[in-house]
Amino acid sequence: MSSQPASPELSILVVEDDAAHGEVIRDVLEQGGHRVRLATSGSEGLALLEQDTADLVITDLRLQDLDGLEIVARCRALREGRAVPQVIVVTGYGTVEGAVKAMRAGALHYLQKPLDLGILRETIRAAESRIALEMHNRELQTAIDKSFAYPGILGHTHSMQRVFDVMNQVMDTDATVLIRGESGTGKELVARALHHAGPRRQKAFIPLNCAALAEGVLESELFGHEQGAFTGATAQRKGRFEAADGGTLFLDEIGDMPLATQAHLLRALEAGEITRVGSNEPLQVDVRVVAATHRDLDAMVREGRFREDLFFRLRVVQLELPPLRERLADLPHLVEHFLLEAAERHGKPARAIAPEALDILMSYRWPGNVRELKNAVESMVLLSRGETITPDAVPPYVRPAAGDTPDILKSLSGLPAEDVERALITNTLRDVGGNRERASQLLGISTRTLYRKIKVYGLSGRDRQADPAGSD
Repeated sequence: MSSQPASPELSILVVEDDAAHGEVIRDVLEQGGHRVRLATSGSEGLALLEQDTADLVITDLRLQDLDGLEIVARCRALREGRAVPQVIVVTGYGTVEGAVKAMRAGALHYLQKPLDLGILRETIRAAESRIALEMHNRELQTAIDKSFAYPGILGHTHSMQRVFDVMNQVMDTDATVLIRGESGTGKELVARALHHAGPRRQKAFIPLNCAALAEGVLESELFGHEQGAFTGATAQRKGRFEAADGGTLFLDEIGDMPLATQAHLLRALEAGEITRVGSNEPLQVDVRVVAATHRDLDAMVREGRFREDLFFRLRVVQLELPPLRERLADLPHLVEHFLLEAAERHGKPARAIAPEALDILMSYRWPGNVRELKNAVESMVLLSRGETITPDAVPPYVRPAAGDTPDILKSLSGLPAEDVERALITNTLRDVGGNRERASQLLGISTRTLYRKIKVYGLSGRDRQADPAGSD
């Protein structure tokens, strides 16, 4: 992930009302293999940008018809398929104040006339690297978006593909869905994806955390209340069911719902009607319910702490989200996604992660799952000083203490090397759905070597799954 992309051939727009000077710049750039357009006024430059955006704009700061900073501002406002144009400002009236204004407006560099052609070439090379990196990041983000079934939910391991398969089967239905998984695995994200991909997408998605409210308050939040229903009820209030009418109600931490409220919820699910607290008049509602929990509802039912009939009603369709430690093959993609997202949000230069830093992340067990990983990557982006995140930016709690043995190594201690290798290959193949090419990348061996080891260890077709990579 840390490899530097190759410098591209650039599309460059030169805005210079001194035609002779502009032609000199154009000749130098064309000799460097770039495609160059020349505008001899600010208005012509803006018109050319509207017709076809550029990778790089070189503009005079003082143009006869407008201020060159307007060109900079227009470039910053463009959002095309390629990177937003980088801008180099050129002027014969060089001042510190002018340079500061240009840089604050978003210019990449500031050069003075008469131009030193050697400095110009060096500046262009620096711009090439920046633009190549931006283009690489956009292409990578596009590839990530195409690789995963739902925007924002990342994963192509076998366990996540099972989740996507179920989501695809139920997204166009009104079926009640129960999402189970540890905290931080993305249960609300999945619930939102089901809503936005389904027929109720034009209506509201209403979330409610059942663990955050006392029993009486939770009843009122779910079903609403009438004026005077209890102390403090000074006006009639609609509940979450009414707010979600026609849409989706997401009940997070359903395992923490009190038994009395569970009975009322079951009535709402079975009959499609609710009764506000303090009222005797039932109200019809059309709501799809998606519930989530990190608790063992089966055990709670056996212990009498969760209604069996409600459990069956919620579990029309069940989704099991795997913990991050069980799908580590997805971690590099998650890191890449969170890194680019955080860097853009905070305006930081980080664009890649060093292999040594990624190795540290891969050896951690991530008890907080994807949520914890996202927060850790954001911290790394904020603390990183350059474009590549190094191990010293990894949060201390993720780095193993001196002398510590990673948990994964402890679990393999004492096993013969052949057994360790066989288990590693088997688990990796299972995680990537049998894709030998992807498995070999994660294992750091060639596909031919992997194919030979599959034969040596007699791995079954079940271990290999379908093989999209084809044969060697």
